[in-house]
Amino acid sequence: MAKIMAVNAGSSSIKFQLLDMPEEKVITSGVMERIGLAEGIFTLKYNGKKEETHPVLPTHKEGVELLLKTLIEKGIVKSLDEITGVGHRVVQGGEYFKDSCLVDDTVIAKIQELADLAPLHNPAHIIGIKAFQAALPNVPQVVVFDTVFHQTMPEEAYMYATPYEWYTKYGIRKYGAHGTSHKYVSQRAAELIGKPLEETKTIVCHLGNGASISAVDGGKCKDTSMGLTPLEGIPMGTRSGNLDPTVVSYICEKENKTAAEVVNILNKKSGYLGMSGRSNDARDVTAGMNAGDHRCKLTFDVQAKRIVDYIAAYYVYMGGCDVIAFTAGMGENLKHLRKNIIDRLGVLGVKLDEKLNDTFSDERIISTPDSKIQVWIIPTNEEVMIARDTVRIANIK
Repeated sequence: MAKIMAVNAGSSSIKFQLLDMPEEKVITSGVMERIGLAEGIFTLKYNGKKEETHPVLPTHKEGVELLLKTLIEKGIVKSLDEITGVGHRVVQGGEYFKDSCLVDDTVIAKIQELADLAPLHNPAHIIGIKAFQAALPNVPQVVVFDTVFHQTMPEEAYMYATPYEWYTKYGIRKYGAHGTSHKYVSQRAAELIGKPLEETKTIVCHLGNGASISAVDGGKCKDTSMGLTPLEGIPMGTRSGNLDPTVVSYICEKENKTAAEVVNILNKKSGYLGMSGRSNDARDVTAGMNAGDHRCKLTFDVQAKRIVDYIAAYYVYMGGCDVIAFTAGMGENLKHLRKNIIDRLGVLGVKLDEKLNDTFSDERIISTPDSKIQVWIIPTNEEVMIARDTVRIANIK
């Protein structure tokens, strides 16, 4: 039995789970937030309890040190020697990484080199990796890339119709994101319908504040909605998703902004936030819609329409589909958005069971028995995928 720490470090946060492997039992989980601010938030779940404290966390280094110290103080582990591996989520691996790998100086340098493609994520991941390296210097560290699962896309799916030299010189192509989630959900979907993974065609809808759709054929990604960066694809919490690229130059001229400023707006002030004028939180936009706010309803309608565009395209691209799977915060909890999407798919023979869709529980089917495509809600588990890869890559017994 091995204890593996699965880590997802953000610019001001550290999400974590400590798992017993290979049983995949969660020993403890939690998140450290507001790192670098006057007062942090440390939420810890263990032994059926949930505790919240407000420590000062100047940097990720202090956060990691406090986390490891707390594990011993709470008796969650008797010694840090019990932790036999640490796995880190990294958003962007580019074309360098076709699989998860052990951390060394070269790997860290490559992750830094790719930071331009994930400026909000890759630098934060490096900070988290270095903090755990310093605290647990003799423990193998493994990086698990969001982009690896999408490396099986054929050229026709990942190439853009731009000058080819942009690809050869600068790596301009579609990379995708949320790959760890798409991999877990598509594998779980095959198990749930009792069909061999290599024979299963699944469309995964990872709908959170960041959102992406993928076509998974035989366990391999054939296409995905996010592109060079997470800005491409469907509208999200603050991201616009696809639009005519000339919008950027047009707004630059009209509002005297730089291209970088406009792209920043498309990344951080668009999507739910920009369309509704209320919030990037789906709960707030739902409340607005229920109160009769037209812009809030329009926000969901636009997103649902774009999601259906992808589902229909992927259905044709794969030559059919066995399962449509909803996952992540909105996919799992927003019943009106799921209904909005599924009601538009009647032409494909997809039928929603309204009662099952309205029921709040975890993993479940929400389509009718005569639906030509099964529709499932499958809560994602990126941490267990990180732990699995950590054990495999570090050869932990």
